[in-house]
Amino acid sequence: MRVGNLISIFLLLLSTAAFANEDGKENSTFSLRGFGTLGLARSSSDNAEFIRDLSQTAGIKGGKWSGRIDTIFGLQANWQVTPALEFVGQAVSRLHYDKSHNPELMLAFAKWEPIEEATLRFGRIGADFMMRADSRLVGYSFLPVRPSVDFFGPLFFSHLDGVDVVLGTPVGAGILRGKVFLGKTHEKAAGTPGVWDTSGSPIRGWMLDYTVGNWQLRANLAQIRYANEIKKFDIDTQLRTAGAIAAADSMIAKDKTARFLSFGVVFEDGPLQVQGMVNRIRQESKVFEDSHAAYVLAGYRIASWTPYAGISYWKSKAETYVAGSGNADLDAAYSIYMSGSRADQQTYTLGARWDVWTNAAFKLQYDAIRGKPTSKFPFATSNAQWNGRTDVLSMTMDFVF
Repeated sequence: MRVGNLISIFLLLLSTAAFANEDGKENSTFSLRGFGTLGLARSSSDNAEFIRDLSQTAGIKGGKWSGRIDTIFGLQANWQVTPALEFVGQAVSRLHYDKSHNPELMLAFAKWEPIEEATLRFGRIGADFMMRADSRLVGYSFLPVRPSVDFFGPLFFSHLDGVDVVLGTPVGAGILRGKVFLGKTHEKAAGTPGVWDTSGSPIRGWMLDYTVGNWQLRANLAQIRYANEIKKFDIDTQLRTAGAIAAADSMIAKDKTARFLSFGVVFEDGPLQVQGMVNRIRQESKVFEDSHAAYVLAGYRIASWTPYAGISYWKSKAETYVAGSGNADLDAAYSIYMSGSRADQQTYTLGARWDVWTNAAFKLQYDAIRGKPTSKFPFATSNAQWNGRTDVLSMTMDFVF
């Protein structure tokens, strides 16, 4: 579904709701809110560009301060037409694949709650691939400067055009909720070969969430079937000409499926916050290596300060790539290209959040990234001198209004 068509449908639904609500205007409410992050960060290494996630085609390096990767600004409109019907629209300015900060329509959906604990949304909705993934641009809503790069870095899907349904029911002392979603993405990812357009790729999945007392537990499973091919520098064509058909076929991404499985636990008790998550990503295309990641983060609030610490890792299943074309240079190019999605690193995080005043928080964070020289996928670019190690210092001011 094209953006123009989505907006047309959204406006049509708005006008229909307005007509239907003519006799009940006293129940209708409209609100306009905003959120943002003013961020500065520096990475000590000259040899790789540190990025927030794979949607960013340019990052930070060389010890120079930059606001490029973390600065975000968003506006959200909510129209509660009736107690059961709401319309939501959200636009966000952030660093895109084309290095611009042009506003992007992140959300544009109708939300219907026919009964308690049952919700249906249609339109452009958040991509709920992993726990808390759908709110990772709202810096004020989470404890650290940015969501764990090791865990959320490969997840460049922020929204999808489609539908989701949520049902909830009391189970024991808590509430069990289930969600199913279906749609198509319009996202673009960055990488060494260039920009990869995944527009039109079908997405589907489910979520189970259980909240009881101070605990929240969630399991997510999502999959995407890539609708478009990734750039290959013509390596596949040369391999076919040389008779290395199997190697050329291994470079196909179109019509291949990626599956994302994750589990998360969050515990909050007064000033104490602890969260931990694990994921596994399985790829049908050999262009991307299978991977797994995990993180643990804990913070304790003292007055308006919340110091926190965390540890995370991201590791892919390293493969050996042999083209067998009989051309040494072509075989080497194939091996370099195919190993470009390798990740093998750990990150140690130490930081503090200061809630300066209501709806505004200042954060200072240090990340020590310790990985292998072959761990290139988590970064926008890297050179032959990259040793897998860098130190990232970040400062942000997060706010909502």
